[in-house]
Amino acid sequence: MALPTLKAIKYKRGSLELLDQTKLPDTFEYVRIAEVRDAWEAIHHMKVRGAPAIAVTGALAVAAWAHTNRDRLHTLAPEEAAGEVEAALHSLRTARPTAVNLFTAIDQLTALLHASAAADGATAATTIEAFVCACEKMFALDVKDNEAIGRVGFEHLKQRFGRPVSLLTHCNTGSLATAGYGTALGVVRAAHAAGQLQHVYCTETRPYNQGSRLTATEIVFEKMPGTLITDSMAAALMKEGRVDAVVVGADRVAANGDTANKIGTYSLAVLAAFHKVPFFVAAPLTTMDVSMESGAEIEIEQRAATEITHFRGTRVTPDGIGVWNPAFDVTPAELIAGIVTDRGLIEHSPGSSLDVRTFVQRCTHTA
Repeated sequence: MALPTLKAIKYKRGSLELLDQTKLPDTFEYVRIAEVRDAWEAIHHMKVRGAPAIAVTGALAVAAWAHTNRDRLHTLAPEEAAGEVEAALHSLRTARPTAVNLFTAIDQLTALLHASAAADGATAATTIEAFVCACEKMFALDVKDNEAIGRVGFEHLKQRFGRPVSLLTHCNTGSLATAGYGTALGVVRAAHAAGQLQHVYCTETRPYNQGSRLTATEIVFEKMPGTLITDSMAAALMKEGRVDAVVVGADRVAANGDTANKIGTYSLAVLAAFHKVPFFVAAPLTTMDVSMESGAEIEIEQRAATEITHFRGTRVTPDGIGVWNPAFDVTPAELIAGIVTDRGLIEHSPGSSLDVRTFVQRCTHTA
């Protein structure tokens, strides 16, 4: 298996291709994103998934579109050109509602667009160039942020255990869910690179099987000592003492530390608490949403019933049965031992919850 097959995103200026993750692990096929609507479809239908990868995909899709249409856009006034690009960005907001990274990226890029258009001597050309460069910088920065998450998480595990560790992870949070390297799986990867990974267990992650299709693929590629389990086996695994810590990703983290992540994460947190196994969330600062006081405010995406009733196009349930299929659940902060970020570890202060707001404000002021 060649390394390029594990890149979720292939980009060069004016061109964007995405690895179609719905076809993994059987087929490695890249799809061309020619229009912004193509990116919306790819995100909505989970050809690309993972909060960081969704944000980068959205930004690069609009950047590629703007570059391809630059001759027409350059004939406009700066604010007109910025308005067209802004409309393209905002069209992506409806693709999937739960992951905050895309919304954060859209807001940041919109502000940059209008600041560039209002600058002294601005033209449509300088405005578009500033926007495309910002999107490309976001792509590169995501990889650096993920590598930092891996270092922070591994250092904490090393200090906590002082020996090789066995970790359990959920869904897919590796290079396929990001611009590269990964968040929670990045922590696992960092431990493996240091020779301090005893074993990694990944859940299959029903109903979309991101664990069995994607994470297992990354584990095999990286030659990590790994084992796939069904979601319902996690409790038995913990009871046998095979798990030192659980490390998962996040799609949105509220100000109090409540965390929305792939459905089944909350169950793992409850099991970890019962078995006294520390439970960690790994996510970049861009996943923190301090505009939401708690997880109760997070919108949970509801997916199609066919994801449960059908397998590869074949119905596997009786016709007429009702289906409830939330894509995410929310883990309360009190079940989380710490949140591993690219800027450090958010831990519980004595007698308090995870103060994500203060951490984000401190990082923002020191940036």
